[in-house]
Amino acid sequence: MKKHLHKIAWVEPGSIAEELGLEPGDAIEEINGNEIEDIFDYQYYVEDEYLDVLIPRGGAGLIQNVVKNATIPVIQTGTGNCHVYVDKDADFDMAVNIINNAKTQRISVCNACESIVVHSAIAEEFLPKLYDKLREHHVQLRCDERAQAILAGRDDVTEAIADDWGMEYLDYIMSVKIVDSIDEAIEHINRYNTSHSEAIITNDYDNAQKFLNEIDAACVYVNASTRFTDGFEFGFGAEIGISTQKLHARGPMGLKELTTTKYIIYGDGQIR
Repeated sequence: MKKHLHKIAWVEPGSIAEELGLEPGDAIEEINGNEIEDIFDYQYYVEDEYLDVLIPRGGAGLIQNVVKNATIPVIQTGTGNCHVYVDKDADFDMAVNIINNAKTQRISVCNACESIVVHSAIAEEFLPKLYDKLREHHVQLRCDERAQAILAGRDDVTEAIADDWGMEYLDYIMSVKIVDSIDEAIEHINRYNTSHSEAIITNDYDNAQKFLNEIDAACVYVNASTRFTDGFEFGFGAEIGISTQKLHARGPMGLKELTTTKYIIYGDGQIR
């Protein structure tokens, strides 16, 4: 475990450092471990004298090990198996553009789309259009039996295995699942998602509301890319991470989510 202490030489007026009360001469400690095991040996992970909360940033293995080993509160962030569900009443051009953006604009981030769910009523017409667009970026599609049959003979189309449905690829790979109803889509997404960001493409208001109400995720979209799940995009200025748990913070976390509440009461002799 390598630990470095950095001394603050100057604080820019109006910066986050100033808002946090940091001053020239203060020190910030950087923890830089090459092995996960090194991090868990760090004494602050089990001490609550100086730390109020831990926010692990990294892969699923790091996050789960911190959750398992820490004895102080932890906010889970990051892991994103994000889905886009294309409903039977979707606008095809909109759906293709949204999925292409959600996947290929930046593949290595937690709000990138990893999984496509398509209603069977439109799958035969829609999937070839989507394939042609994603092919421009050489995206591999790992398909269920019905989707693979529709895209038969095309390059980079393979059969999905069980692990694909819950996989955060962070690569030019997507899983494709065909469903027969919005209820089946919601069930599939809630089973395999990571409570991060999910989207529906539809012109059906009732289906949109059903999706919003029943999907278990920090951010749920109608006719928009999952790539908007970001503290800056939400107007927070910046973010420390995207919480995928329900308490105390959920979704993108800005400065407000890193603070607590203190109640101040003035009185002139009141008693209870």
